[in-house]
Amino acid sequence: MNSPVVTLRGMRQDEYENYTARRDLEYVRALAETMPAEAATEKAREDRARFLPQGLATERHHLLVAENTAGQVVGHAWVGLEEPRTRTTDTAWLHDISVEEPYRRSGYGQAILAAVEALAREAGALRLGLNVFGDNASAISLYQRCGYEVTTQQMAKRL
Repeated sequence: MNSPVVTLRGMRQDEYENYTARRDLEYVRALAETMPAEAATEKAREDRARFLPQGLATERHHLLVAENTAGQVVGHAWVGLEEPRTRTTDTAWLHDISVEEPYRRSGYGQAILAAVEALAREAGALRLGLNVFGDNASAISLYQRCGYEVTTQQMAKRL
């Protein structure tokens, strides 16, 4: 099977509104596994305000739409051109990557990730970091196939 080709372009405002609404819901759902739903909702709101204070116009952040060769939207990515804790620019940060349902398990995740890596490299980054929820086996598998390694790890046990 040939690897799919994607082109990244900046999101339009209407796409940004839809993307962030959907991403916030998914983020709250994942956070609610480890904290009360109300706290998860508040954290999602605070994180978006902190990382994207000017929305699409936030400096050093790229909110991207991935299109296949037919011009169909196959996914999205959000990359910051600095590490979020230290603000160093040698490490870019993948805040989010998603593949639209009909295109999953077809190589688009890997194609979007490769395109984001190229964008980060062109911006001068030497590394691309990311966080992944421990129960997201498909994402973990993708990152491992693409050469990502665990750098930190948190664990918990439900009592």
